[in-house]
Amino acid sequence: MVNELVSTAWLAEHLEDKNLRIVDIRGHVLPATEPPPHYFNHYADYLVSHIPNAVFIDWVHEITDPADPRHAQIAPPDRFAAAMSRAGIGDETFVVAYDDAGGMFAARLWWALNYYGHSQVAVLDGGWQKWIAEGRPITAELPTFASTVFTPRPDPAWYRNSAQVSAALGTSIRLVDMRSPEEFRGEASRAARKGHIPGAVNQPRRELLGEDGALLPPEALRQKFAALGVTDETEEVIFYCNAGVSASFGLLALRAAGIQARAAVYDGSWKDWGNDPEKPIE
Repeated sequence: MVNELVSTAWLAEHLEDKNLRIVDIRGHVLPATEPPPHYFNHYADYLVSHIPNAVFIDWVHEITDPADPRHAQIAPPDRFAAAMSRAGIGDETFVVAYDDAGGMFAARLWWALNYYGHSQVAVLDGGWQKWIAEGRPITAELPTFASTVFTPRPDPAWYRNSAQVSAALGTSIRLVDMRSPEEFRGEASRAARKGHIPGAVNQPRRELLGEDGALLPPEALRQKFAALGVTDETEEVIFYCNAGVSASFGLLALRAAGIQARAAVYDGSWKDWGNDPEKPIE
């Protein structure tokens, strides 16, 4: 089974599946207008209650590169593989990730696993809030799993760097900025400079969610993307945000919409572009 999303009903029926690993990756991000630090995990909440058999993965530290000043960059292969092995995720494991932030951290793990060649991953649509609202089971019991072997196989189709984005400027490749309208307009920034990459269009992440916190239906998503000039016929779509997290969500939403255009995440995003005085901005 490979889907971008699974429902709460599906997960409730498969909690005991031997080849399933449920990942709790809850956390939050403070607005760019607030003083740092901006990034937090919700491990304390996990210890209080979580979906049965869920293992916690820390989006702030475990799947990022501590040596990279942009902070949220994807962890190098060995570090990422160690985090997956610790969580009991092997090469054949089906992963379902959930969060309490509208799916953006779960989407980041979805993207990261796909980037490292592991396509057996989905996001719980509606996340923790939907699970709780429906009265589904929770526990404080901490699961234990045998360590597994996770083999990272980086797939460059999922990843773009600043040189590739620079080469895309002025072409038919569509750049989609997933940050807030205020950041897109240059009223706030997590980087030294304010603004956006020339030619980019803005699609705030939250506008792709319904009132229940789940992704909009596929047809509604397709309409959102069509308004941005993104369709199946688009040559390529590159998503960016501040540090790759909301950008990963944008790519998830694109695939959930059924749009098959070539697409990737600019992992450096605005923290890379906006801190480079040589890069053009609007």
